[in-house]
Amino acid sequence: MVPPTFFFQAPNAMSKKQRFVVPFFVLAWSMPLFPCLHAQDRLLGIEEMFRLADENSKSIQVFQTGKEAADMEVKAAKSQRLPELNASVSASYWGPGVIWDRNFRHAATVDMPPFGNNFSLELQQTLYAGGSVNSQIELARIEARASELDWQKNRQEVRFLLLSYYLELYKLGNQKKVLQKNLELTGQLIANMQARLEQGTALKNDITRYELQREMLQLQSIRVEDACKIMNYKLVTLLHLPEGTRIHPDTAILAESIPAWEQEQWQEAVRQNNLDLQRAQTGMQASEQNVKLQRAGSLPRISIVAADHLDGPVTIEVPVLNNNFNYWYVGIGINYDISSLYKNNRNIAKAKLQARQAQESYELAQEQTHNAVQENYVNLLTAFSELRTQEKNVELADENFTVIRNRYQNELALLTDMLDASNTKLSADLGLVNARINLIFHYYKMKYVTHTL
Repeated sequence: MVPPTFFFQAPNAMSKKQRFVVPFFVLAWSMPLFPCLHAQDRLLGIEEMFRLADENSKSIQVFQTGKEAADMEVKAAKSQRLPELNASVSASYWGPGVIWDRNFRHAATVDMPPFGNNFSLELQQTLYAGGSVNSQIELARIEARASELDWQKNRQEVRFLLLSYYLELYKLGNQKKVLQKNLELTGQLIANMQARLEQGTALKNDITRYELQREMLQLQSIRVEDACKIMNYKLVTLLHLPEGTRIHPDTAILAESIPAWEQEQWQEAVRQNNLDLQRAQTGMQASEQNVKLQRAGSLPRISIVAADHLDGPVTIEVPVLNNNFNYWYVGIGINYDISSLYKNNRNIAKAKLQARQAQESYELAQEQTHNAVQENYVNLLTAFSELRTQEKNVELADENFTVIRNRYQNELALLTDMLDASNTKLSADLGLVNARINLIFHYYKMKYVTHTL
């Protein structure tokens, strides 16, 4: 649950009432973060990425189908309340009958009608089953709820995985840009060194040193480019976008404000929204219903019975009557398994142990989620501190660059000093953007831990 206001409070530095806003301003770069968009390039925001995942992710679809199957299981369990209706019909050929005395002697043949028929219609409606029917229906409902929670948990996992790839792709784009700028500055330095070498004011090994630096920068640039391709492929595959699509993260995420919740607020969000806790609660509820179901096995089953039979021939008479005999009845039936008195007690004891285990599992899940919130909350505060440090580094790097540039223009500093200052400024700018991305990552990770992503 995200509040409508967005503030951050520095730990141990201000009172609870004193807050200051931490805005994120998009850093102005001298060149675009990514190359110009091509035909298959796609600028993708986080919310749009989540929407595409809900529509296209195979993993989410699998859990969605499981949820639908569990909902159907509830309907199937409810159908046990309906009466049982059985009908049977048969036709048969009857051979001659034989009658003996009690010693199986003096056999006599009895003529039988050659055609026999049977038709029966039976109706049974359960009135009382010890609560087993209601327990089975409730168990089905709990399983349906568990399937829905599994589906929601899978959505959270898919979203967080996509977000990790997305922000990593953003970082790689920043590294690629800084490496490219460093390559340009190194090229300028080599050209200047070659001019000085021709004038006799520089040595060959100076050029070699910077050529080696350029080769290393080119290698790093290739590695970053390959890493971008890997991250891009993972995103395209998970989102099931057309093959060859190049994803470009939306730079607007850097302008996102981060709410400054205290740890207790995050803990409350966990208690209300964490799906692992809710899943453990469904386990407790299921175990309680299982205890009731096992106890129902030791209780009688009472039902209304109605039937109609049409049989022929009538074989209870000798000679056999070649007639159809129809009879019907309505009554109450009681079925009681007496052996359950000494057999089912072990099943009940087992169900009680499973209920206790479910309660302990819920308490364990509470500990784990609370520890996860505390750990990630500390990481979030660290990310805030890192951001402030990087902002100070950028400020100092800008001041240093301004001083060195003025000295270089007045021929009081070497070109190498100017290039070092430029590299320092570029590295500081890169660190600032990466610190902002890192803060966004830890914020979304807190949302993932609380399952509000």
